[in-house]
Amino acid sequence: MTNPAADAAASGTQSPGRSSSATLPGAAGASGAPAPRRIPGAVWAALAIVYVVWGSTYLGIRVVVETLPPFLSAGARFVAAGTILAGIVAWRQGVGALKVTARELASAAAVGLLLLLGGNGLVVLGETSVPSGLTALLIAVVPAFVVVLKAMAGERPSAGGIVGVLVGLGGLAVLTLPGLSGEVKVGGVVLVVVAALSWSVGSFSSSRLPMPANPLTASVYEMLAGGLAGLGVGLVRGEQHGLDLAAVSARSWAGLAYLIVFGSLIAFTAYAWLLHTAPLSLVATYAYVNPVVAVALGALVLNEALSWPIVLGGAIVVVGVGLIVSTERRG
Repeated sequence: MTNPAADAAASGTQSPGRSSSATLPGAAGASGAPAPRRIPGAVWAALAIVYVVWGSTYLGIRVVVETLPPFLSAGARFVAAGTILAGIVAWRQGVGALKVTARELASAAAVGLLLLLGGNGLVVLGETSVPSGLTALLIAVVPAFVVVLKAMAGERPSAGGIVGVLVGLGGLAVLTLPGLSGEVKVGGVVLVVVAALSWSVGSFSSSRLPMPANPLTASVYEMLAGGLAGLGVGLVRGEQHGLDLAAVSARSWAGLAYLIVFGSLIAFTAYAWLLHTAPLSLVATYAYVNPVVAVALGALVLNEALSWPIVLGGAIVVVGVGLIVSTERRG
């Protein structure tokens, strides 16, 4: 995969919301040879947050949906996080930092719907019947979907990338066996796969749409759009009927608070910043670190069973994603 900033540089322009100081892949040094790719420390720090925190959010989501409805809880999570982040941006950078053009607002809203309503929302709904570890492994196929989307957009993938996609999709097929065998609900597995596709489209689109230049501002509008849409879907589904807040468990409330602060305010903002700053192929590496964290936490905290399709399929997916990232980053 290529850095979106490099694509813009090739035409003499800069992609919306991207730093002009980013080191571009394949940039020629003084000797005429390609300069080594330098990854700033801030990028590695943001990646570490996404690696660890997002790996734990699958556990948090599973705990939340034990006693809270899926779309209403997910919507409330992102509306709260977006509102808090808007206040932080206005306080630190001034109200003017929240000003965007109509086109930028529409782009941020579209990405928010794809990432948070379609991606996260369907994950939350899927986790009402699918173990958190299996969910994370199914989501790990995102980089393979991104390669396919880039190929559809006219970017020729490397041979290793193609092999990685095939291996990853093979692992995805193995991971669906628990649903086909009746160990988990097949409908939940399908929902999570659709969520992975929606997240892939959102991530891919964010690098090609006129997003707000400030990644924090972009995160605000993405979270508000996705959160409000999630609340709307929850109301249409009738999730408010029979909802007794007094009957919600303390650990579900704690899980929701964790998702708001760590999963949304910290990790999602770090992810949005990475999409504006780092090569998409590097950002995509979270997809094979998160499952390891999620499976470990699911087994340790929730005693989720590790069946052979989960172990084998997960290993195949991780190998496929590793092939994609390693080969595409050299391209």
